[in-house]
Amino acid sequence: METQRNRAWRRSQSRHHAGDHTAAPSIFKPEKNWKLMYTRGDKLLRARQLGFTYPVLSPRQLLDQEC
Repeated sequence: METQRNRAWRRSQSRHHAGDHTAAPSIFKPEKNWKLMYTRGDKLLRARQLGFTYPVLSPRQLLDQEC
């Protein structure tokens, strides 16, 4: 016997398989906006990834570190 595949069947299948085409929500992407990064550790890690020094040290602080 042939099954009925009408508009109601297509709509129910669409609702049943609705999450198939979305991106996986469990993938974590780090914050890109520097102003929205809250903790110092997060900023240090992100600065290392981006290749710049954080926190920005004044010339006086750099001289104090050398001694």
